[in-house]
Amino acid sequence: MANQKLYAGVKLRDIRTGLSLTQKAFAEKLGVSLPYLNQMENNHRPVSTGVVLALASEFGFDVTELSTGEAERVITDMREALADPVFTDDPPPLADLRLAASNAPALARAFLHLHRSYRQAHERLASFDEALGRDGARLQHSPWEEVRDFFHYCDNYIDAVDRAAEHFAGPGDAVARAHAALARHGVETRTQDTDLLRAYDSAAGTLTLSARAAPATRAFQLLHQLAVLTQDDLFEATLDLARFQSDEARQIAKLGLANYFAGAALLPYTAFLKAAQDTRHDLEMLSDRFGASIEQVAHRLSTLQRPGAKGVPFFFVRVDQAGTITKRHSATQLQFARFGGACPLWNVHRAFETPGRFLRQLAQTPDGLRYLSVARDVSKPGGSFTAPTRRFAIGLGCEVKHAPALVYADTLDLTASAAFEPIGISCRICERQNCHQRSVPPLERRLTIDPDRRGTLPYSVDR
Repeated sequence: MANQKLYAGVKLRDIRTGLSLTQKAFAEKLGVSLPYLNQMENNHRPVSTGVVLALASEFGFDVTELSTGEAERVITDMREALADPVFTDDPPPLADLRLAASNAPALARAFLHLHRSYRQAHERLASFDEALGRDGARLQHSPWEEVRDFFHYCDNYIDAVDRAAEHFAGPGDAVARAHAALARHGVETRTQDTDLLRAYDSAAGTLTLSARAAPATRAFQLLHQLAVLTQDDLFEATLDLARFQSDEARQIAKLGLANYFAGAALLPYTAFLKAAQDTRHDLEMLSDRFGASIEQVAHRLSTLQRPGAKGVPFFFVRVDQAGTITKRHSATQLQFARFGGACPLWNVHRAFETPGRFLRQLAQTPDGLRYLSVARDVSKPGGSFTAPTRRFAIGLGCEVKHAPALVYADTLDLTASAAFEPIGISCRICERQNCHQRSVPPLERRLTIDPDRRGTLPYSVDR
């Protein structure tokens, strides 16, 4: 994979149009012929090393932007969508999906949106009889997945919000600044024994935080409320660009932006990136240094994708006890299942068995890429004997080439092939033949059923 050719025609065309240059003028600045540039922009040829260097020297372009994981995300999402039984014919080959993601990303996104709408309508129709006769019963688009995909395809990094949060945090204590800022807005902050993590009374001018919550949670909720009160114009401008399909999606996304601001203020980009590098991404040390939770730190590490100042590209995921993914993001080529649970061979599922401990795993995906993954449970007590505990586990990882920058790589043999466990994304799009945890057959492989032989599976997957 290290020698994989770079096809980035859409990105190259976007750079040119953003500079308001004709193909001829752009080709001259890059030192290539007009036909050659045209072929690169249409993905008939890979982007050459000379062009990459010219982009950096001539325009100061961050060349890492050429190889973002957006195309890989689209390809993975399309493969999973095509695993739906509604597509009864043979699925398109992977090469065709790569062409669609590279040459026609808007069309690929439209296909994914159409399939998502189909799934939602199908699920609602399955329970339509139950809904009949109820007041206000109507079919609606699910806004949650729309918002999830918005952050997913923004690479989980919102530059304007991130920089605003960093500017607010400044040097010193962001929580103290938040208290002072709220006081200037006439808001009194108090702590009270309550089930609600946060309750704001605009009429009384009071913000109540739960005394049962951990200090990191209270700090986050404080900064969230500050964002809601002070960053509305910035959020609205960002939401206008997103063009959500429903008011519900826009409202959920606005809460997401407030959460983003809170996390970015609690863990300001420049200071946090330096601390992450200095501590070799030790989650516990970072948690202690910034007064944040392990989950907040891990999630923030996955957002360090600022152009010109990128951190290690991480994937981050949170799962519940049923294996359902409740948060997901990947700045790596590893993508997660959009529907259903994560691969059961992944160490994040075992984290529930060892509470309070970090589990390390060397893993290899079917495409041959190798990763270092760290998992830990992040269960959240309810604050009283009778309150339920919310049980989650998180996974954070990166490609093995970045592993030396992580303290969790120490003592692991990164060169031994046998040390890497096989993991996948979703059984329907995973082509491993002898997986003992396979739940359904792979979509793109034929099966052989032998009534006289039975192995781990009741069938064998043809090569």
